[in-house]
Amino acid sequence: MIARTVIRRGLRLLALALVVVVGLAGLLAAALRLQFTGDAAAWAKSTGHDALWLGHAWVDGRRTQADAERLAARLRATGIRDLYVHSGPFELDGRLDPAKYPNAGNFVKWVRKQLPEVRVSAWLGQSVEDGLDLDDPKARENVLAGAAAVMRAGFDGVHYDFEPVGDGDEEFLDLLERTRRHAPLLSVATPQIEPFPLTRPLARVALGHDKYWSQGYFSQVVARVDQVAIMTYDVGVPLASLYGGFVARQTRLALDLVPETKDLFVGAPAYHDHGMPWLDGPESVATAAEGARLGVTGHGRRERFGLALYVDFAATEDDWREYMTHWMA
Repeated sequence: MIARTVIRRGLRLLALALVVVVGLAGLLAAALRLQFTGDAAAWAKSTGHDALWLGHAWVDGRRTQADAERLAARLRATGIRDLYVHSGPFELDGRLDPAKYPNAGNFVKWVRKQLPEVRVSAWLGQSVEDGLDLDDPKARENVLAGAAAVMRAGFDGVHYDFEPVGDGDEEFLDLLERTRRHAPLLSVATPQIEPFPLTRPLARVALGHDKYWSQGYFSQVVARVDQVAIMTYDVGVPLASLYGGFVARQTRLALDLVPETKDLFVGAPAYHDHGMPWLDGPESVATAAEGARLGVTGHGRRERFGLALYVDFAATEDDWREYMTHWMA
């Protein structure tokens, strides 16, 4: 009898917990859907301050000058003015082998000849979850040495992408501060900003690491860099309207936190392998662009604001067409 009573109580608690989870998910979905309503202003589009992540083939010798000329021909019709070309990753002790970017100097020269107004930054990073330990002072020294060395190859700047950096990580802030002496242009790919209260701790419990940064920590990072590119993809929602609402929400939050003197990019997913087939449809360049347009409409005109397309080697002609029609037009 006692055992049955315990079981019934356990089932009731489980059912109650399920109701709470479903209710919270419903409230979150409704809040995101509400963000993706209304009409974007006609002026809410590219201001010529967009960015593009480029794959490693551009600096390891696989791409040629003819490839760079074809890339330049495409980019001339766009608002892309910053290129982040993958030149790492760092080793697990923070070292960066120069053999990973033997063609970097040539690529930078090709871009400057074809697109003199475009800046090229070395995209550098590594997994910091059971990988590179940024808490280790020696590892940070190695990272700094690598950043200094890659700048000697002719890059305009350094673009960091360490994942996942936890909210409040002081060692990461130290790395950013010390990188300034080596890179006149410093940018960083960031996690998403906590979209609503309590979503950060809940996501941390579910994933085992921070998916979101608090507004306070995001602002601390912004204060130490010139450009911020929010990785507004891999959100995990099943509908385009919810993804668009999430991008609009991130855009509004970020515009309030990033000064107008710095570049703010909203990441747009020009790739199609989100890990689960049902996630590939909702996340698109078109929906990201519409979400960004709604977000900036609600905030007001902003010059140094744009999309950052991820990533060139996965982008299809449809992705480029969506960028041109939903963001450039």
